[in-house]
Amino acid sequence: MSRNCTFLVVGGGIAGVSCAEALTICCPNETILLLTESSVVKSVTNLVPVARYLHKFDVREQNVSDLRAGIGTIVDQLAYINSGEHWARTKTGLVINYRYICLCTGGAAKLFSTGENELNTRIIGIRDTDSVLELQRRLASAKDVLILGNGGIASELAHELHDVNVHWVIKDAHISATFVDPGAAEFFQLAKRETDQTVTTKPATAIKRMRYSELLPRAEQEEQKQSRRGAALGPDWHRTYDLGGGVADTASRDMPKIYYNSHIERVEQVTTGEALSISLKHDDGSVQRLNCDFIVSATGVQPRHDYETDKPLQLAADGGIKVDEMMNTNLCDVYAAGDVCTAGWPNGTHWFQMRLWTQARQMGAMAGRSMAAVHEGETVYQDFCFELFGHVTQLFGFPVVLLGRFNGQDLGRDYELLVRCTRNKEYIKFVLHQGRLRGAILIGDTDLAETCENLILNGTDLTPYGDDILNPDIDIEDYFD
Repeated sequence: MSRNCTFLVVGGGIAGVSCAEALTICCPNETILLLTESSVVKSVTNLVPVARYLHKFDVREQNVSDLRAGIGTIVDQLAYINSGEHWARTKTGLVINYRYICLCTGGAAKLFSTGENELNTRIIGIRDTDSVLELQRRLASAKDVLILGNGGIASELAHELHDVNVHWVIKDAHISATFVDPGAAEFFQLAKRETDQTVTTKPATAIKRMRYSELLPRAEQEEQKQSRRGAALGPDWHRTYDLGGGVADTASRDMPKIYYNSHIERVEQVTTGEALSISLKHDDGSVQRLNCDFIVSATGVQPRHDYETDKPLQLAADGGIKVDEMMNTNLCDVYAAGDVCTAGWPNGTHWFQMRLWTQARQMGAMAGRSMAAVHEGETVYQDFCFELFGHVTQLFGFPVVLLGRFNGQDLGRDYELLVRCTRNKEYIKFVLHQGRLRGAILIGDTDLAETCENLILNGTDLTPYGDDILNPDIDIEDYFD
């Protein structure tokens, strides 16, 4: 069995679908194939500009048959790439002859492991839709849940889980350390405490339960679950799931009990009952014990490239496939984008890589334009989005915008911070280096995203304005526009 195509895109996540859609625009008359492990893929929808180069968007699930016209699909798993002869083989033995290939196979969750298989079944990772459905199933009868991790998914879970006692174990001194500073973390916690005190009933929400795979015969569902992985979750994934536990009392909706500067040292089965006994070790050397029904491991992802190639792919120090500014790998006509790759070009003054949905979309589209340009014999330049780091998300019910070196990344100690905080309304932090804005955290409806974007990119000297740059009586949005 064999198929022929001009462009082969591997992966049904945001990066892969964005790459394939870019190719349909640039090369509408060429054959484009999307190889995906699941019949449900992710695509970007409701793209809304927040600033000139910054966008927020939703991620929707759709069946592969509903993709944009011009994209052919194969539901299978990549097994081998022969870059010299330009063909790839899938797990089922299908050979695909291609001219250009883009690897968008994403990342695999870094799961905490106890070393014992029986106990490891009580640890689940949150990465794709199937894993969230498994979480939903276990929550129905759970009373105590332990969340391990301090990134975006862990923070969202800590906020969204209800009717269950939540224990949140983090290695840092404050929550959500991947994205925000201690001040913003305190802002979130105060806001949640006050919300919990005023809200006594949780509003009913529409719960999305039907998935395309549910239409398949039961045997095929089980086969897919065991052998294939779905694409990564998108922003606001928790809105369509009921994340309630088995404890129906008001107290269970309080802020989770947080264990700072801690890690799991030992996991044991409680002799009486089904609960797990957890030993936590704190940085000061003390040990604490607690019980839970299961553990949610949300400790990040690692690039997933579990396929063979005729020549070794060049990998970066973090295990990602190293790519240049055109998303080229070291193999001929082999590109990569999204979580599976690592930026191998010198970072811009205001940009660095984080494995986020925003960058997956940007890298996928860049790879598509690069492949199309080579095929058409044209010249293409790196997209301007790689000049400024930007990410829009939501944490603890607040809209969050991150720009530039928002936590002073790579600035050493030679920078200053300006902060403005209005309780339960907004938290604004400016990172200033040599009098110029280098990064910003905007929490709440601040309407400052485009202003901050302009200030960072233009390198405006803010020294004359001093602390008044965040004076609430001065409308800097109008002043600098």
